[in-house]
Parts: sequence; structure tokens; C-alpha cells
Amino acid sequence: MSNGHVFVGELIGTAVLILLGGGVCAAVTLKHSKAKDAGWVAIAFGWGFAVLAGAYISNGLSGGQLNPAVTIGVAIKTGQWSQVPVYLGGQILGAIIGATLVWLAYYGQFAAHMTDPEIVGGTQADPAGPVTQEEDRSGQPGGPVLGIFSTGPEIRNVVQNLATEIIGTTVLVLFILTMGMTKGLALNGLGILLVALLVVGIGLSLGGPTGYAINPARDLGPRIVHALLPLPNKGGSDWGYAWIPVVGPLIGGAIAGGIYQLAFA
Repeated sequence: MSNGHVFVGELIGTAVLILLGGGVCAAVTLKHSKAKDAGWVAIAFGWGFAVLAGAYISNGLSGGQLNPAVTIGVAIKTGQWSQVPVYLGGQILGAIIGATLVWLAYYGQFAAHMTDPEIVGGTQADPAGPVTQEEDRSGQPGGPVLGIFSTGPEIRNVVQNLATEIIGTTVLVLFILTMGMTKGLALNGLGILLVALLVVGIGLSLGGPTGYAINPARDLGPRIVHALLPLPNKGGSDWGYAWIPVVGPLIGGAIAGGIYQLAFA
């Protein structure tokens, strides 16, 4: 695959991933959305379908990695690092584009939500994200719609939060790496479907503590968009926490690559 194909594939695939994944968070969170309060199960399945769509679309161009942690794990497995920067660049830019499209798709809902006295006054929590405690809403770390764009913990404990992201990402990347050992599975649609279902499973099983970023691009790109968007009363972007959903998944991807080399290579 050429660098151009890799970059374009990852950009488009990750943009679709974030559009549909961030879209379900917006649908569940924002007032005047028909899916408001649909709950965590809807979010978990929405992200699974987002992975399915993004990976199918980009698979022919770039292999549909869509996740820097997956890219690191694959590089450790194969020993091929030359295209890693191209993958990462496409993924981050794609995530930024996808998050911007979520804002455009829900423009009216964002405007209504962010000017509602009940919301900006701090009487409701964001079901999709990190603003779930009174001290969070009245103080810093994130605003009332940050959870649409990025993740945040229910309980702020650096060691636990980091460990949760590492564990979830290790499971995801190790599954992807070992899936290639089943002849033909990684090259057909069934393999992509299985990864999407695993993402649903990780969300349901391990998503409770931190919102399961398990993908640095998925969190960092949309967090940048949240910081830049001209949303009234949006609050902060919680940059003090932002390193955890980046570093944790990268460590998890590297651990999965190491496990593969030790146990399966």
C-alpha cells in the first residue's frame, strides 16, 4: 500500500468512525434529540457499528486500522515501522474531521442544549461523558457536552484510569493481531464484524470506569475540536486528564504486540 492510499484510507475511515461514534453520544446526550437518554447500551452498540462502517470503508485502502494503538501493535508484530507516521497522521486528522461533522449534524441541538438554563446551570449530568459529579460541573475539568467528543472517568484515580485503558486496549489489539492466525479471517468481512462486536463487548464490560477510549485518535482529535468550537457555555476540555486516553491505549497496543511476539510468533 502506498503512503497516499494509507493516509486517505485512515483519514476517511477514522472520520466515519468518529462521526458515527460521536454521533451516538450526541444523540443520547443532547436535548431535542429523538434518542435522548437512550443509555449506555445504545452508546456501546453505536461505537461498535461505527468501527464496522469505518473499517469496511477503509479496509481496501489502508487495512482499516483507525487506531494508533492498533498501528503500534501491528508494527511490533510485523517489524514494519516506516508507514506508522502516515497511519497516525491520517487517524488524527480523520478524527478531527469526524468530530466536526458531528457538530454540524447536531448544530441545532448543540445550540439549544448549550443555552438551556437547566443544562448550563449544572442540574443535569452528561450521560456520555465525564461531567458526572457536582464538583466537576461547578469547577474545572469538563463542560456539559465534553463527553460527546472525548472520554472521562467516573472516579478520578490516575492509576485505575490508566490501567483500565491499558487493559481494554490490550484485549482489543491482541484480538486483532491473533485474528490473522485464522486463515482468511482477517481478510474478509467476518473479521471486521468480529472486531466491531468486540468493541461493543469492551464497552459493556470495561467502559464503565473511563468511557473506554481504547484509541488515542478517538479521544485526542475530538477533544481538540471541543476546545476550538465556538460553543457557548461549553466549559473546559479537561486537558489534565487528556493524556490518559492517549498514553494508556498506546501502552496497551505495545503490550499486545509484545504478548503476540512472546506467545504466538
